[in-house]
Amino acid sequence: MIPDTTPAELEQALADAKAAAPALGAAEPAVRAGWIRTVADALDAAADELVPIAMRESSLPEARLSGEVARSTGQLRMFADVLEEGSLLEVVIDTADAQAKPVPRPDLRRVLVPLGPVLVFAASNFPFAFSVCGGDTASALAAGCPVIVKAHPGHPELSARTAEVMIAALASAGAPAGSFGLIQGFDVGVTALKDPRITAAGFTGSVPAGKALHEIAVTRPEPIPFYGELGSLNPVFVTQAAIDARGKDIATGYVGSFTLGVGQFCTKPGLLFLPDGHGLQDQLAEAVGGVAEAPMLNDRIKDGFGSGLDRLQKVDGIRVWASGSATLLQTTVSELLARRDEILEECFGPVSIVVEYNGVEELRAAVEAFEGNLTATLHAESSDTELAAELLPLLTARAGRVLWNGWPTGVAVSWAQQHGGPFPSTVGSIHTSVGVTAARRFQRPVAYQDTPDAVLPDVLKDANPSGISRRVNGTVTTGEVSR
Repeated sequence: MIPDTTPAELEQALADAKAAAPALGAAEPAVRAGWIRTVADALDAAADELVPIAMRESSLPEARLSGEVARSTGQLRMFADVLEEGSLLEVVIDTADAQAKPVPRPDLRRVLVPLGPVLVFAASNFPFAFSVCGGDTASALAAGCPVIVKAHPGHPELSARTAEVMIAALASAGAPAGSFGLIQGFDVGVTALKDPRITAAGFTGSVPAGKALHEIAVTRPEPIPFYGELGSLNPVFVTQAAIDARGKDIATGYVGSFTLGVGQFCTKPGLLFLPDGHGLQDQLAEAVGGVAEAPMLNDRIKDGFGSGLDRLQKVDGIRVWASGSATLLQTTVSELLARRDEILEECFGPVSIVVEYNGVEELRAAVEAFEGNLTATLHAESSDTELAAELLPLLTARAGRVLWNGWPTGVAVSWAQQHGGPFPSTVGSIHTSVGVTAARRFQRPVAYQDTPDAVLPDVLKDANPSGISRRVNGTVTTGEVSR
């Protein structure tokens, strides 16, 4: 059993992170990139040791966990590449212009700088990709912030061993001591969040826990940004034309998506909207019946799923279409609108609801019933162009990622990815927790005005000794600046 972090150990971790912040933030992008690549290499090398620990603590299969390690190390290397290229710093230089109207323009040089020590609350459902070595950690380190991870109680041994690998790798690469640390224990995490040395926090978990932590973060004497991913229903809307063209594929794709990972993905499609007379009930039930039994992450999540499923099945207007290793429920739009708060509550696990609609007006009303979500999906055909043009703005207002003829499970780690949406899916919908721009959460802009070249950070100097990409007088270039 891994014990909770003691008050003395927490104080040491916070002090070390604060001490590391200046050197970590001031390190040249290429140097920071080297540190991050060393961590990625160390995690890959330790995968044969880490994956069995994760299998024992999470009940997830080896192939899934090995893929998570690769995802984690891949995103670390992605951030390293972006650091070297320079876009992560968003350097913008406007040279002085005495002829500018209506007033002369001074020399202005803007760059993103790290906020300081970041606290990351690890998730349960991705023991690598959203945990100790996950996207929040990778993006904060890339931004130049020391990171303290509050381990998830679902995989404490894995968290401790992963942290040991990462700390050793950073030390061997020459990163400042205190660049990374790990703490264990619920109360310990709350205490850390309240500490003035923490400048931002990232969280993935439930709505109640996220709201409680957010309240702590924003009511501190010095409030800090809190980036919480809380919950999402990820509705999928299907037109009659799509049913006519590929109804069977939609049925099998939907069941595969909502049962992927035993329904324990934050992007699980919780509701599927089908037109009356769709004729897919038998195919859907058959697909659900073919889902293999698999254990959930832990007893706490299993118990929570059981109570959530029981609650949903007792809602008036909800019927069971299929049950077994997964459960498929059914209702109508009119019933959903009458019991919106009861039905539109996330149930984390292998259950989803088919909602049948009668005509475009009910489809539109169904879309408008939702609050914020990570994703929203539309299955349609080219003949639906006019309808799609009406629905897409409604979906856009309610989701961070809008899919066309796809399934929301599976989140690509890329430049353009947006993993975050309006509340309650996240706290802070203007940011993403996946992809290159995730680092933006842990940076703030600073502009230097008429500052001598000799004292500017290297990335802002005329000669551009770092060789990074910069926007100079409106043009992206890696060249020198002429004053």
